[in-house]
Amino acid sequence: MNVRDMLKSVAAAGIAAIGVAAASSALAQKEVTIAYQDMLDPYRVMQDSKALEKATGYKITWKQFGGGGEVIKALASGSVQLGEVGSAGIAAAVSRGEPLQLFWILDDIGDAEALVVKNNSGINSVADLKGKKIATPFNSTSHFDTIIALEQAKVNPADVQILNMRPPEVRAAWQRGDIQATFIWDPVLSEVKKDGKVITSSGKIARETGKATFDGYVVNSNWAKDHHDFVVAFVKVLASADAHYRDNKAKWTESSPEVKAVAKWSGAKAENVPAGMALYHFPTLKEQVEQWLSKGGLAAKALTATAEFQKSQKQIEKTLPDYSVAVNDSYARDAMK
Repeated sequence: MNVRDMLKSVAAAGIAAIGVAAASSALAQKEVTIAYQDMLDPYRVMQDSKALEKATGYKITWKQFGGGGEVIKALASGSVQLGEVGSAGIAAAVSRGEPLQLFWILDDIGDAEALVVKNNSGINSVADLKGKKIATPFNSTSHFDTIIALEQAKVNPADVQILNMRPPEVRAAWQRGDIQATFIWDPVLSEVKKDGKVITSSGKIARETGKATFDGYVVNSNWAKDHHDFVVAFVKVLASADAHYRDNKAKWTESSPEVKAVAKWSGAKAENVPAGMALYHFPTLKEQVEQWLSKGGLAAKALTATAEFQKSQKQIEKTLPDYSVAVNDSYARDAMK
């Protein structure tokens, strides 16, 4: 091979290598890791059927976490790009300057998170928690409501042993008898109710104080800029799943494939899923745009109230002037077109 042919060969090899690298880069751009928790949400059915993968062509890795705090850390590290987080975790994260956008309300928590106390524990009111052990995942909506409930009852949180435990740890501690109370959500909520009683709930606290809590989906702001169409497609899948549940609630029974899918992805027992899901409100796409995600809407108000509370408890150093900056309704609006 002469020098000219050699140069041509090298050039061709270089072009081919560039082409392979470009193809690999393009493929990498269509990969995403999504963080989820153990909440009882309708779209678990879509997770099971790979509806999002089919709608977008993305390779999706679903990674489960034990609490919102862990999801926020994963988002901050870049190991996940989107994730399920409760309103308390979102408020704390964006107050610290984390580049996150709330783009979907998974659920209005209502009575789906509750304070349960052990039978025969001698606890009959929130005031009776003084000196007792209560477990809840820190920086979660349940943690937020635990402190609000104690304040309502004029109990100093310092006089209660509040233990930071993820849901599986709460379940184990409850079964061992290490704790007398927990503020938690399903699937653990259904289990502790079997030998415990509900003292209050997120819904009751919200009705009495106006401080609502919700679970939402957040996305890394920088990643979202390059993947707008993916997030819109995700919203459509979420909205479709919620609509299917709302329109066919009576058919979501213990033996139905939908309930089995929710049980599989959440870790709940199928027998507890229908009643557990009934405690949540899943906003429609229209409600998301008009009531929750709009500027100054319910989401921004809830984040504001939560952040102000967190600052008063020295959980965060400062609050934002306007929490609407952390709420993005463009994906839901585009999904309506």
